[in-house]
Amino acid sequence: MLCQRHIWVVLALCLLLVLWQCFRAPTDGLGPFPWAPSLFDTPAVHCGASTNSSAWFSARYNMSMGLLLTGAAHELSSDVVQWWLVSQGLGRSSGLFPGSPNLMWDTSRCRTCAVVGNSGRLKGSGHGLRIDAHDWVLRMNRAKIPGFELDVGMRTTHHFMYPESAVNLGPNVHLILIPFKPLDLRWLTSAFSTGELTHTYMRVKQFIKADRNKVLILSPAFLKYIHDNWTQRHGRYPSTGFTALLFALHLCQQVSVFGFGADSEGNWHHYWEKNRWSGAFRRTRVHDADVEFSIINRLAAEGRILFYK
Repeated sequence: MLCQRHIWVVLALCLLLVLWQCFRAPTDGLGPFPWAPSLFDTPAVHCGASTNSSAWFSARYNMSMGLLLTGAAHELSSDVVQWWLVSQGLGRSSGLFPGSPNLMWDTSRCRTCAVVGNSGRLKGSGHGLRIDAHDWVLRMNRAKIPGFELDVGMRTTHHFMYPESAVNLGPNVHLILIPFKPLDLRWLTSAFSTGELTHTYMRVKQFIKADRNKVLILSPAFLKYIHDNWTQRHGRYPSTGFTALLFALHLCQQVSVFGFGADSEGNWHHYWEKNRWSGAFRRTRVHDADVEFSIINRLAAEGRILFYK
């Protein structure tokens, strides 16, 4: 009996030792498990973005810019509608569009946001815990989480997409549609109801699983604002990732940016794949990736964002 009790005491002490090793602050910078990021290596996220406005930033940033489409097409100016249609080579059109609920966010509080791109530079980064420590975590397109949690985190609060990049979403995630063309609005309605629209310029998801009460639609006016003020009309329209970053810049007091740009070997590809066609999207010049990347670097240099490379 005494021997048995002694064994349990030894086991309990061993367990306490293991737990202490797991949760003590690491002294070698590696943490208890060299393959996992340590909680103690992940500083608490707090607001601390620059409040000093440079002439460069002031000339581009419009604090009063509306981000969401909240009603019918008449709320869009004729120059916005014309740009929206011409950017896709559609000519003129008219009609009513579905709108997002007119949601307002409290901008007086400190809100921290992580904008998580899909660049291959995320692979092996160990940024997962740091990303999840933010209030909002913004992802885009076909971003994958399972199997990459240590590098990209596990949480998502807002997911940006368009029909050709659409994925199903979990509960409590805002689906944010980027309407690059009027047909995207029709797809959204169809994907939540009849499923009649299955093809745009390529096959798209017939139905989508997401919380219909959390669907938001970006205003084409916001896309034009990014195109005019920020990318200075380089490319036909801004990329999904750059649009998400500007969305965060308007609604968050601290913006942390992950997974943008080429990987350490200079390849432009997604962190979940080995793409032998990497960089092909840059050559189309639909989005000017180089201009967008230079702006991200400038925002970081001015203290407007934290850019994790």
